[in-house]
Amino acid sequence: MSDKSLFDLSGKTAFVSGASRGLGQQFSIALATAGADIVMTARNAHDLAETAAMVESLGRKAFPVALEVRDHDSIKSAVAQAWEQAGAIDILVNNAGCNVRKPALDITWDDWNLVLETNLRGVFFVAQEHAARMVQRKYGRIINIGSVTCVNGYAGLGPYCGSRGGVKQLTMSLADDWGPHGVTVNCLAPGWFKTKQNAVMYEDEGWVDYLSDRIPLKRPGSPGDLHGAVVFLSSDASAYMTGQTLLIDGGISTGAVRAMPR
Repeated sequence: MSDKSLFDLSGKTAFVSGASRGLGQQFSIALATAGADIVMTARNAHDLAETAAMVESLGRKAFPVALEVRDHDSIKSAVAQAWEQAGAIDILVNNAGCNVRKPALDITWDDWNLVLETNLRGVFFVAQEHAARMVQRKYGRIINIGSVTCVNGYAGLGPYCGSRGGVKQLTMSLADDWGPHGVTVNCLAPGWFKTKQNAVMYEDEGWVDYLSDRIPLKRPGSPGDLHGAVVFLSSDASAYMTGQTLLIDGGISTGAVRAMPR
């Protein structure tokens, strides 16, 4: 097999949750560019029109599917529909997520449940539904999307950090469960990337400057910075990699801090 074909996803189909915008949309574009057809999901399938058009412009098939990851019946229905329409799913990008930013003392019971049910419980049950079918085929690539908060904690992000730390641990457990059946499970953990979900934070130039000082590469991430990583984890190039967390964070997880003034 040539080095180039290691990253070729032609003939593969990927299921990307939370694909109507942000990083999920970028993951869909990256995988389609590498040759994969895309089953894309959002709570409302109509919200996927833009992503579907982008995928189809690359010559790949797009299958929009409605999915609410907090609803077990919705997960079962969406996964069954995806496998029926696309024939089979080779790659799962478990991306759907949410966040609540509040001081820990202000977090409510409902805040906690919203974040954990979406980011951790949803990740598990979406993976479970796909893996039940992947195990039978003896092949699958599952990529759980985490974040730098898988390994670092930040004030004001209690439920989110808890959920992402859980995703890291869950990834290792599932890798051990499903590895004997040809299914790899890895966690792709982005650092600080500007999305619609956190765009308001990037309006503060002082905060962006402070953040950039803490990142060894001196800038927040751009969506394209994740393209190579998601293709790698989806491809034969990562065939002997499972249970791992791949941080794409510009180095902020090294613990870099703002330099002291001289």
